[in-house]
Amino acid sequence: MSKRRLRGRLAAAALALVAAACSGAGTDEPGDDASATTQAQSAEPLETAEAAEESEPEPAPAEESEPEPAPAEERDDHDEGDEPAGVPAEEPAEVTGGEIKVGMITTLSGGAAYLGEGVRDGFRLAFDLDGRYDLDLVVEDDARDPAVGQQLADRMLSRDQVDVMTGIIFSNVAGAVVPQVVSQDTIYLSPNAGPSPFAGAQCHENYFVVSWQNDNPAEAMGQYVVDQGFSSVVALAPNYQAGIDSVNGFKRTFGTVSDEIYTELGASDYAQAIAQIRNADPEAVYFFYPGGMGIAFVQQYVASGLEIPLFGPTFSFDEFLVDAIGEAALGLRNASFWAPDLDVPANEAFVAAYRDAYGSTPTGYAAQGFDTGNLLIAALDANGGDPSDIAGMRAALREANFDSVRGGFEFNSNNHPIQDWYLLEVVEDPVHGDLTNSVVEIILEDHADAYASECSLGN
Repeated sequence: MSKRRLRGRLAAAALALVAAACSGAGTDEPGDDASATTQAQSAEPLETAEAAEESEPEPAPAEESEPEPAPAEERDDHDEGDEPAGVPAEEPAEVTGGEIKVGMITTLSGGAAYLGEGVRDGFRLAFDLDGRYDLDLVVEDDARDPAVGQQLADRMLSRDQVDVMTGIIFSNVAGAVVPQVVSQDTIYLSPNAGPSPFAGAQCHENYFVVSWQNDNPAEAMGQYVVDQGFSSVVALAPNYQAGIDSVNGFKRTFGTVSDEIYTELGASDYAQAIAQIRNADPEAVYFFYPGGMGIAFVQQYVASGLEIPLFGPTFSFDEFLVDAIGEAALGLRNASFWAPDLDVPANEAFVAAYRDAYGSTPTGYAAQGFDTGNLLIAALDANGGDPSDIAGMRAALREANFDSVRGGFEFNSNNHPIQDWYLLEVVEDPVHGDLTNSVVEIILEDHADAYASECSLGN
């Protein structure tokens, strides 16, 4: 049986098992609300930062052991030396498993904690459903602090000796950590952040973005807004790499905006920004505020009485965020690569399995984590379950031979996705009663980022 058919049967089996299970119970929100969003931006010692965020105690060093040999490829009725010249080799036997140690640095504290939790839970679910690999997942909270991320990466690479790294949510942390990881001949799989420098001149063969390049969601939203006939827009975002990328992406398809407003990363008070919008009096507002920032901004925007239409990428309207905003979020439209009701068999199985495992509708962050896990599993399968063959893993990752929850998925020459972008609308789930996003139409088809031509990997 081929690996694709095996994964298809696993997905079908998972769907059949969870379809009859009860679901819909809500998960607890993170302990910190939007007003308590972490502000850690200094190069604080790791121990101090961890204590402040009440993270789990540092694990004891793992005992060193000799790595197990990779499973041998079986052949039907002859040895490799008996293979006649020019005759294709037999298909290798199905991989029955192996060990993989993954270092996951992500955000698990403050108002953005649910972003990292979604990535972590989706990633674990992929391995749980596959069931063949012994996943040793080392998870740490970066507290959204680049200095903390760098120290955690050093620990995972030197002491924990992880095979692969993943997990980062915020682009400022990715900017500090990714070069450190890939320069040590370790593969980094990004389940979220896709800063523009790493898509272009600073691309690297060990760096793969499984989510999107930062500009892409905004490019889709810019295209939709201009198609609706709006001519004046004020754009808002946090003042960091992803915020700047988002505004630039929106302008790439929409055109010139009336004003650009950049606020502090992690801010919870948007009174001044809302006053600037009121004074500008645009026809529409584009905003990029993920996590607790988005909850605070929309709640304050609605309370201000402004009735100027709001548009944004999915990170401003994810399932957790719109539930926290409440009825005011109904009807708001956003742009995304994915939605819970996207008509893709692998997605239907994923949503059902996630609801069964975690009791809630998955967010896009969970979908990204799930796809990241399945991409890694496919690369392991192609290498006999052995992650130590870095060149082989890179080649297999580029093939992206897995069933994505978003449907069609392929990597561009810079190891960033080429994929469709959809218009979503916030609706009430007719079965579970919570607020969720539903697909309306395709905005951009087979869309690639604007930086691939600057990347040396394609030359």
